[in-house]
Amino acid sequence: MTVLYGLDLVGTLVFTISGTLSAANKKLDLFGAYFTGFITAIGGGTLRDVILGNFPVGWISDINYLTVISIGVVLTFLFKAYIMQLKKTLFLFDTIGIGVFTIIGIEKSLSLGIHPFLSIIMGLFSAVMGGVIRDTLCNDIPLIFRKEIYATACLFGGILFIFLNSAGINSSLNQFITISFIIMIRIICIRFKLSLPVLSH
Repeated sequence: MTVLYGLDLVGTLVFTISGTLSAANKKLDLFGAYFTGFITAIGGGTLRDVILGNFPVGWISDINYLTVISIGVVLTFLFKAYIMQLKKTLFLFDTIGIGVFTIIGIEKSLSLGIHPFLSIIMGLFSAVMGGVIRDTLCNDIPLIFRKEIYATACLFGGILFIFLNSAGINSSLNQFITISFIIMIRIICIRFKLSLPVLSH
């Protein structure tokens, strides 16, 4: 098991918890919570694979993803109050998750011969579309449409990854640098309350 695959499963777990918490806050039943956690975890990657025509999609060919999602839903239901106290930890793992999903989306796209620029878009889709679907299902404005720097961090990380890849940097080192870069952007923006300008009347 590669480090990236392990981080992918961790990201899947955190995204599941995020989706399940959103469903719990909306007082959905167990099925609704499971579905929301499930779609949050796999929505971005599934959409990416469908667009790329890459079948079967990732979670269909690896039972570990469904196992991790199920564990995430159960943990959230059993320990919701405790998990809610771990906001900083969840933030860190969520940021690691979007970094990993961005890289996986880019690498998979490049392996299929997709143009590097379009591969960045696919990496962005992998990272954020699960959250967009989650927020839409829960009748919230998706996080990427709000002021918080989220998708932008993935976009800049994807550009960096493509640049380092074209420069011949070792793949594992490139993954580490890019994920660290995305984490750094998110932490700095949250720490100093940086955000994109908001359109107003």
